[in-house]
Amino acid sequence: MASVTLSEFRGRQSDYIATAQREPVEITSRGARVRAVVVSPEFYRRALQALEDQADVEAVTRARQERGRVSHDELVEEIGE
Repeated sequence: MASVTLSEFRGRQSDYIATAQREPVEITSRGARVRAVVVSPEFYRRALQALEDQADVEAVTRARQERGRVSHDELVEEIGE
């Protein structure tokens, strides 16, 4: 992951946005304090999808713990598909 200061980012925004298409760019300020991370739209979409998938797995796990076996129809109802 690339790491730049906020002032470096301000001075070369387009360069760092281009870098973010290949790897996340961490923006720091006041020493090493991370203020933001710039990522590509594709990385962001994949991250959101992974979080949604994880929430679905957790919902299934909870349903199984609460009710034992879960039918396919119950599973679909639980995860909202």
